[in-house]
Amino acid sequence: MKRKNPPFKSFLVALAAVVGLAAQAQAASTITGAGATFPYPIYSKWAYTYNQKTGVKLNYQSIGSGGGIKQIKAKTVDFGASDAPLKPEELDQAGLMQFPMIMGGVVPVVHLSGIGANKLKLSAATLADIYLGKITKWNDPKIAADNAGLPLPNANITVVHRADGSGTTWIFTNYLAKVSSDWKQKVGNDTAVQWPVGLGGKGNEGVAAFVGKIEGAIGYVEYAYALQNKLASVQLKNREGHFVTPTAENFQAAAAGADWAHAKGYYVVLTDQPGASSWPITGASFILLHKTQQNAEQAKNVLKFFNWSYHNGTQDALALDYIPMPPTVVKMVEETWQKELHDAAGKSIWP
Repeated sequence: MKRKNPPFKSFLVALAAVVGLAAQAQAASTITGAGATFPYPIYSKWAYTYNQKTGVKLNYQSIGSGGGIKQIKAKTVDFGASDAPLKPEELDQAGLMQFPMIMGGVVPVVHLSGIGANKLKLSAATLADIYLGKITKWNDPKIAADNAGLPLPNANITVVHRADGSGTTWIFTNYLAKVSSDWKQKVGNDTAVQWPVGLGGKGNEGVAAFVGKIEGAIGYVEYAYALQNKLASVQLKNREGHFVTPTAENFQAAAAGADWAHAKGYYVVLTDQPGASSWPITGASFILLHKTQQNAEQAKNVLKFFNWSYHNGTQDALALDYIPMPPTVVKMVEETWQKELHDAAGKSIWP
């Protein structure tokens, strides 16, 4: 009598099944994202801890907000990340939703021998004029007026800016456009602009590297990069007329008045906010997801990571001088996931 399933054939069938399940598990154990360099330090920290606890890996490409927006629209990654919030009409056109993940500060940094962190003071108008190429020497009278007693060198200013499409640039130029009509008219606010002067570095990393190497340089980076690269940040005069230093408390002061509840698509800009201690170049970083998900299980893996980060990543965020999203905003975001994210059949993915 013939056996219907010889032992060897049964073994092959079982082996194929195991291999198939292993491949599925491997695919599901890695989530992919690309975009903003602004939040990269905290995303890396969260990813490491989350992997230790769950085995799930995050493959995040720190390529700038412009690249992240392109990749999520092309569906080559599970999520995109941008510091420049997309307007509701652009989200609708691309079938995307966005939510704020973390907040922090963009800070001007300088390389001037003998002048340490937070010693140099710059007003909004002076900062704009430096980036417009109107002020070219460090001992210019406009800089000297706010820095009595500081040994300013008779040296050329080397302006450093981003060379790639960048949400950090979007935040920085949004601020300059608010405080300088000349900047608004000549340059404007975007992820990439026609810079009047300066050298371009790729990513926050590239700008930090240039400033670190070039005596007399000034650049702008997310605060964690200033700390990690031991760069000298400056004091800025805010809209209340106070010179303030970049600290988590001052970033939080700027973010305190944000009206997330009434912002369609979470479109909120935190630059030049009121408040005696508000840091004037504060911004949020956003996650972009397609509303309709073809792989619902993978989308849920993405949401589980961000949900874990919201609820377990506060201390790590504060240690790197980022500002976690308030619990009320986290609750709103999770409700948005439930309402707006669905699989191909229209079924909600979350929770």
